[in-house]
Amino acid sequence: MADYILALDQGTTSSRAILFDRDGKACASASLEFPQYYPQPGWVEHDAEEIWASQLEVARRVLAVSRVAARDLAAIGITNQRETVVLWERATGRPLHRAIVWQCRRTAPHCERIKAEGFDRVLREKTGLVTDAYFSGTKLAWLFENIPAARERAERGELACGTIDTWLLWKLTGGRVHATDVSNASRTLLFNLHSLAWDDEILRYFRLPASLLPAVKSSSEIFGETELFGGRIAVAGVAGDQQAALFGQQCFRRGMVKNTYGTGCFLLMNTGAEIPRSASGLLSTVGWQRQGRTTYALEGSVFIAGAALQWLRDELQLLKDAAESEAMASAVPDTHGVYFVPAFVGLGAPHWDGFARGAIVGLTRGANRQHLVRAALEAIAYQTREVVDAMARDSGVRPESLRVDGGAARNNFLCQFQADILGFPVERPANTESTALGAAYLAGLATGFWKDEQELDSQFKIERRFEPAMPPSQREELFAGWLRAVERAKAWAR
Repeated sequence: MADYILALDQGTTSSRAILFDRDGKACASASLEFPQYYPQPGWVEHDAEEIWASQLEVARRVLAVSRVAARDLAAIGITNQRETVVLWERATGRPLHRAIVWQCRRTAPHCERIKAEGFDRVLREKTGLVTDAYFSGTKLAWLFENIPAARERAERGELACGTIDTWLLWKLTGGRVHATDVSNASRTLLFNLHSLAWDDEILRYFRLPASLLPAVKSSSEIFGETELFGGRIAVAGVAGDQQAALFGQQCFRRGMVKNTYGTGCFLLMNTGAEIPRSASGLLSTVGWQRQGRTTYALEGSVFIAGAALQWLRDELQLLKDAAESEAMASAVPDTHGVYFVPAFVGLGAPHWDGFARGAIVGLTRGANRQHLVRAALEAIAYQTREVVDAMARDSGVRPESLRVDGGAARNNFLCQFQADILGFPVERPANTESTALGAAYLAGLATGFWKDEQELDSQFKIERRFEPAMPPSQREELFAGWLRAVERAKAWAR
């Protein structure tokens, strides 16, 4: 009998593979960073072949170090950076262009044209998304406008496209499966939340042939099989990284909320079978679909979170590694009045300003690198507070606690400051690999490795609960300063 599920966690800056046992315990993991490409200011690209090579390498590495064979795996689950889009030849599998990453702002002017034409209202109603360069639709339209003969080739059925989950499925199955799941499809700006299908009116507007797009499946079913690891293994679970984290955090009940601290920062609330509506710039999205039932979610997306620490490490060389940030931030009592707004690729929810740019304000001669590092960590918490406030306005419910995961959730300073600036507890689970675990859970449920959500619920354990300790007056004064700083970063590139 198979004893493990292999989760492939393909992120924005690294590809990871994690092996989970029946108790949901991570038994082994491997990770590889891959290059980021910035051809112009505000543009971000990945090489899809480098993504695939790194993902295949870490999967093989985990199986080798664990001495786990294909027969020991019940299934593979995939979770992925969302909205990033790849266009490739069906015959050869060769990408026609670098993948355009979710962070990329090259289509911001296109989004402004859509708004001027009034079609943004159609997109909002049908897809639950705002019109922003963040999503896949305008990225795909850009590729067709800039690759010679791409449209003609697509109309002849020679090309395929997809988000990163679709690309990995294609490569894992040797081109036999061209599919995605509903959670990833709901992030493209091309998918109708009501009909749960690609929308013909939107495709006509973007001049995209439907034959280009992958089949849409549920998040927990057998998509196909791979034979790349010494035997046949079912690929049986797929979800975008934030929806997978919501599932992995076991936010199975309506009103439960989680936040993932990764390259960006993403807060999701389970809204059950109801498609949520936001008046505060939040997104309506599919959480997951299983056994014919669709669970929806309300989401706030912060574009730059952990990536701000990477910038301090790689470009300014203020850090040797991100883990060092906790001690540096704790070494000073405050930021010395410094605020860091990391709007490198614009601002996401609730502002949706594609022309905002990064800003550091409040600098005086006494500010040092510790203050700047602390300001970067505080910025992550402030941005989360903005989304929580918007979510409370839209839903009428203020969360009683916040479940957290992702790499930066291991930072005790960040978790404590987050609780302080929110004014309610932050709960960190014993297993912070919630994104990969969610993909594993979805794959395991599809293959009978686990029976149901109730069995999974028993596995959830809180490692530490951070209680707010900051006086309310100080909390609101600091947050007011943050809002002032954000105003100075807005519309800069316009």
